[in-house]
Amino acid sequence: MNRSARPLGGLLLVSTLVAMPFALWSALLYAPTEQTMGAVQRIFYFHVPAAVVAYLAVAILLGSSIVYLYKRDLAWDDLSKAATEVCLFFCTLVLITGPIWAKPAWGTWWTWEARLISTLVLEILLVAALMVRRYADNRDLGARLAAILGITIAADVYVVHKAVEWWRGMHPQVFRAGEKESLEPKMRLALLVCMLATTLLCMLLIWLRYRTARIETRTEGLRLRDRDEGDDR
Repeated sequence: MNRSARPLGGLLLVSTLVAMPFALWSALLYAPTEQTMGAVQRIFYFHVPAAVVAYLAVAILLGSSIVYLYKRDLAWDDLSKAATEVCLFFCTLVLITGPIWAKPAWGTWWTWEARLISTLVLEILLVAALMVRRYADNRDLGARLAAILGITIAADVYVVHKAVEWWRGMHPQVFRAGEKESLEPKMRLALLVCMLATTLLCMLLIWLRYRTARIETRTEGLRLRDRDEGDDR
């Protein structure tokens, strides 16, 4: 592991460990209970940050995919892989918490509206990006296909973001440009704390998975080199 990277990992780890308890306290105890939906509305403080940091992971995925296609440096593919896995984790969290919130709010677990469908498509594309790496004939082919899927994933995220605006539907639009803040001050503060904690967790997971992926790549490179040297003998 690069020594210069260790302080960053340590800082992310400590910050996340400090922020997460505050986030849980803010969401479960500090924020007032919403009058219409009651306690189930507290899922909002986990659902929304998970969706936002999934966007963040996709931004990292898009950037690393483009750079890999240009440079063909496996370090960028390792970063792309890390971002894909972490994005899949948070996207799955969104798809789990959403129906739990939707059932008491809408009276149904799932509706086939644009934002939910496009989010489900995002989940499928993320799984596909991981599968092409695993089952491709060689590392370079898998990395190139995954990079192309990474760009496609970013396009789908734009559709997810714009879905309510383009096609309406039941899904609420939490942040609307030009509108006055609708959350109570305590709710807004709780959301910001949860957003910060979830962002730190996302960055920590990407950093850890990236470092692990780099070790895996170097180990595989050494294994292939030893095999080639053995064949030459």
